[in-house]
Amino acid sequence: MFKSRKTHEKDAWSGVVVDKSRGMTDGSSLYHYVKVRLADGSTKKVRIDGTLWESLDSGDRLVKEAGAPAPVKA
Repeated sequence: MFKSRKTHEKDAWSGVVVDKSRGMTDGSSLYHYVKVRLADGSTKKVRIDGTLWESLDSGDRLVKEAGAPAPVKA
C-alpha cells in the first residue's frame, strides 16, 4: 500500500523546509516533494507544485491554511 503525499484542503500546518526531492513514482510524471519540520518537532513529507519547489531552499518556511488548496511560502 502507498501513502499519499498530496495535501488536502482540510489540512492546516506550518513548518520549515528540511529537504527537497523529486521523483517519478508512477513512472511517467515528475513529482516534487519537500520534507517539512513542524512546530512539534515531527516531520511531514508533502507533494507540492514544481514552481514552488524551485523557489524553496532549506530553512524556508511553508504554511498550509485549512481551506487552501496548497501550502505557500511564508
